[in-house]
Amino acid sequence: MISFNELKRGVKIIIDKDPYEILETTHVVKGRGQSVIQAKLKNLKTGNVLAKTFRPSDIFDEAEVEKQNIKFLYKNKGKCFFCEENNPKNRFELVEENLNNSIRFVKEGDIVEGVFFEDKILDVVAPIKVELKVIDAPIGIKGDRAQSGNKVIKLETGVEILAPLFIKEGDVIEVNTETGEYSKRV
Repeated sequence: MISFNELKRGVKIIIDKDPYEILETTHVVKGRGQSVIQAKLKNLKTGNVLAKTFRPSDIFDEAEVEKQNIKFLYKNKGKCFFCEENNPKNRFELVEENLNNSIRFVKEGDIVEGVFFEDKILDVVAPIKVELKVIDAPIGIKGDRAQSGNKVIKLETGVEILAPLFIKEGDVIEVNTETGEYSKRV
C-alpha cells in the first residue's frame, strides 16, 4: 500500500484497476492547515495523461510492473513486432503510436526493455544512447556556421535529426533516444 506521503515522481499506483505512473507532484497547503497533492498521472495502458488531486486519507495499491528484455523484430503498417529475447517463437505486436518516441531510434534485432503489467506488455523503453549510421547528410557549407552550425541528417532508421556540419554520410553517431538529439561521433 502506498500512502499520501509516498506519492512522488516515478511511483506507480493502481487507480480504477489501471496502472498509472506519477509524472509530477505539487504539495499544496490550503486554508486551515489542510494539505493536498496535485499530481499529473500517465495511464500506462492507454498513455493518457490526467491531473488528479489527492488527500491525506487516500491510500493506493502499488502497480506491480515488470521489466523484461525483448528483441525488436521489425515495423510494418504502423505496428512494431517484438519477441522474447531467448524465445523467438513467442512474438507480439504493439501499435507504434502507443509507444514512446524512443522506438524511432531502434534498429531491427536490437534488445530493448519491455514494461509488463499482469502479463500484458504496456510499453517499450529503448536504451538512452544508441549508435546509428548516417545514410544521408548534405554537405556543410562554411557560411552556414555563422547561423546555427547544424544541418538535418537522416539515420539508418529513417529518422531525421540535427547534427553538426562536420557529420557526413557513412559516419556512425551516438544519439540520445530520450531527447532525439545528436550526442557525439563514434
